[in-house]
Amino acid sequence: MTLPGTAEEALALLELHAEPGKAEEMLAYHKVPRRYLGVANPVINDMTTEWRRALTLEQRLSLAEALWDTDVHEGRLAAAKLLTQARIRPDEAVWALICRWVPTFDGWAVADHACIAGQKRVMADLARLDEIEGWTVSDHMWSRRAALVITLPLAKLNHPDAAQAAARERVLGWAAGYVADREWFIQKAVGWWLRDLSKHDAERVRAFLAEYGAQMKGFARKEAAKYLG
Repeated sequence: MTLPGTAEEALALLELHAEPGKAEEMLAYHKVPRRYLGVANPVINDMTTEWRRALTLEQRLSLAEALWDTDVHEGRLAAAKLLTQARIRPDEAVWALICRWVPTFDGWAVADHACIAGQKRVMADLARLDEIEGWTVSDHMWSRRAALVITLPLAKLNHPDAAQAAARERVLGWAAGYVADREWFIQKAVGWWLRDLSKHDAERVRAFLAEYGAQMKGFARKEAAKYLG
């Protein structure tokens, strides 16, 4: 196994798996103007899993930061995947790096991968909701959206403890504040959060929709009620 020491080496290793014509397809699909290598997501998963196991946390942080700053699509996905791990101690530097990325989000695919890494850090320390709450009033739409995506595990808990239940209600308060936001991606995120919560607390979602559903866009309301019957 060849381990990358720099972002350039990591991109070169990824590019060995590029598929002809795929970079152009990815640009057309994501519609975000940046460099695409044309590497399939499962390949990035496999490679970053190997790197994550072999590199120290300090090496991973350095590589992830450098990969993100290349602004190459697969580089940013790899950066997020290098930090996607449930147990990281200490994790303050990981959380700080993910937070630094949030204002640079400019599309759902890269943002979602970074938020998946961030989800594990949020669940490891719910006090981080204090920082996330600031994103909910940002002028940057992707930051506002990230506040819901990064807290999505709270919607998926079957038996939340008291702190988790309080955190869930806090995020639902943010979602309530979003229902008047006409941005498609914000409405989609609200519907997504409620849809996932409905599998574990249907009555709470019914109550939310009874109070706020009329203010939501139809597609988001439909998404939220998908599993309510």
